[in-house]
Amino acid sequence: MTQKGADAVTSPYPAADGLVRVYPAADPDGTALVWAHGGAFAFGDLDMPESDWVARELAARGVTVVSVDYRLAPVPPGFSPDRQPRGGVHFPAASDDLVAAYRWTREHADELRIRPDALAIGGTSAGGNLAAGAALRLIGAGTGDGPALVVLAYPTLLAVQPAPDAALRAALDAEPDADRFGPAFVLSMYENYLGSPVDAAPIAAIPGRATASDLAAFPPTLMVNSDVDELRVSGEHFAATLAAAGREIELVTEPGTQHGHLNRPDEAAATATIERIAARLKSLIA
Repeated sequence: MTQKGADAVTSPYPAADGLVRVYPAADPDGTALVWAHGGAFAFGDLDMPESDWVARELAARGVTVVSVDYRLAPVPPGFSPDRQPRGGVHFPAASDDLVAAYRWTREHADELRIRPDALAIGGTSAGGNLAAGAALRLIGAGTGDGPALVVLAYPTLLAVQPAPDAALRAALDAEPDADRFGPAFVLSMYENYLGSPVDAAPIAAIPGRATASDLAAFPPTLMVNSDVDELRVSGEHFAATLAAAGREIELVTEPGTQHGHLNRPDEAAATATIERIAARLKSLIA
């Protein structure tokens, strides 16, 4: 297990060596979140704000956070290899890492001072995809130890997205710097992650393709989307399927934000999202 100063703990358990960084709650209330950063499946690390800052903020609010240093997909064509210190693997490697981190956390609940019935899984952007897919795998295992909650922040959940509605299209046109997740880019991102065409990919890799029957036992879910962000189309699609399945889904769009707002702690919206997540986690122990 990696360590981040006095805010993280080391572990004697080799199964977790190098996979997770634990942020113990300042005043533990029993809640915990297994958390995955974003980065188009191929980039990102435990020190980026939506990983480290998010974990510290939640830990300050009583939540123990287990941040996952999952394996990354290869550097896509056109990107400098210098942007990625390690990686080069395809699905299901990152998904396996999320499942392993969740199971490790649950197995060591006593050591971590958390309640298994208040253990959530979540992530941002591509990490949200990994969290949703891991949740599907965990509940599909039939062991009854799936997450109590899934937390998705501006997730990407479809490789082939529906077109944005007129209002979102107009907002993207008005903010060209936000218009960076068009169909071609998103499809190539998934093909790079999978290492193959998307047509035969399992729903654990592309959770937005799940049907209502696939989601019949999916955990309660909090989804916080960015506002001017084409990826929120895939999140809204998944949320609608959860609702059709009769599952508990709280869907929020953080006003005035572009994709990745948790990577910008100086924006008020980042703290607003932290407060939403912390409040929903605390409801698990109410």
